[in-house]
Amino acid sequence: ILVYDRELTVKMDRCVLQACLGNGFYIPKLCSMEDLPHPPASCRLCFVEVAGIKYPVTACTIRVSDGMVVKTDTPPVRRLQRRGLRFLLSVHDVDCKNCPTNKKSELQHLARFLKIGLKSKDLETFLNEVNVVDSHPCLTYYPNRCVLCAKCIRECRLSRGHPLISFVGRGFNTSLTFAGEPQSAGAVCSTCRACADVCPVGALILKTAVDT
Repeated sequence: ILVYDRELTVKMDRCVLQACLGNGFYIPKLCSMEDLPHPPASCRLCFVEVAGIKYPVTACTIRVSDGMVVKTDTPPVRRLQRRGLRFLLSVHDVDCKNCPTNKKSELQHLARFLKIGLKSKDLETFLNEVNVVDSHPCLTYYPNRCVLCAKCIRECRLSRGHPLISFVGRGFNTSLTFAGEPQSAGAVCSTCRACADVCPVGALILKTAVDT
């Protein structure tokens, strides 16, 4: 494939996102994970332009093909990425000083890269009425930090064979919920931190980390 006059040799089963990231071309992303057979493209950030396709496409959902020509930094691409990030920030509690991922948050990195402020001036802020969910014996969940990337759900499935976390609600009211009784969840989750480790925004925090 050709990315800005640089020819890349990649495996045919790779998506454009993996091909570009693996060869030094950064593409904004939040929900992507390695080797997903059906990437959700839910964050709507990894847009690129591909020659022969009229509109920008999500790089995680399109596979490379021989002779493909890709552009990662064009005005339409950046416009879509900035619009997507501003929307995510409009439903995010921007309280960086009290967040454990401050200065490490993927949202902060994306805002710097796309040169936009963390607090949107164009969109009304919409936050969940519940700021903290403390019902799980091992995890504290912050719905207003969550970007609904589903990484925790997929990581839990990989670790356990089936996810103990899922989405509940619709639209602006979508959030995470935990499966099973608290006692049984505590026995399973106490030795695993996969979901908290993969969260890019500090929405899932181990209670030991909260306590300390």
